[in-house]
Amino acid sequence: MASESIHPNEPVKVRWVPKPWLLLGSGNYAAVFSHPDYAEYAVKIYAPGRPGLKEEAEVYKRLGNHPSYSMCYYVGSNFLILQRLKGITVYDCIKRGIPVSEQAIRDIDGALEYACSRELRPHDVHGKNIMINDGRGLVVDVSDFLKHEECTMWDDFKKAYYTLYQPLTSLWLFPVPDAVLEAVRKGYQLWRRS
Repeated sequence: MASESIHPNEPVKVRWVPKPWLLLGSGNYAAVFSHPDYAEYAVKIYAPGRPGLKEEAEVYKRLGNHPSYSMCYYVGSNFLILQRLKGITVYDCIKRGIPVSEQAIRDIDGALEYACSRELRPHDVHGKNIMINDGRGLVVDVSDFLKHEECTMWDDFKKAYYTLYQPLTSLWLFPVPDAVLEAVRKGYQLWRRS
């Protein structure tokens, strides 16, 4: 598997995936893959030069076993072997017009409170880093949970959920084009930097 990090604020670019491996997704540090013969596992491979593997392993150690988080089974030199969480990201739910339940939002709130009780600071929690499976919320990226600076992404997401998403989708549930979602994501990044 070949990947590279072109910009620290953009997802890792995956250049090659050998068959029959599948690319599950990529974030700013790493890409996540699965193999059909071992469907219950996910392998998170850090891009060359990207930091954070040891920190993420520590986060998983502190989290232990919780229903809203994956478990880490093994830490390698540039990869983690994780429990594969099944579901669909909230980002993809909005993109496809699939309802995002209030129960899922409450589950994420509970998961983040649990992380805080384990001396972690939830960071970078947004629509691409949370999933829904059978109506329940899951947190799929904990790589930044040791950062010390304040992060309001989840609070901002919840404000948008309750003030925009819920009122609009109670009238009409519709798919949102990828271009619109990406424009919102970029606009939010610019707003947060200012």
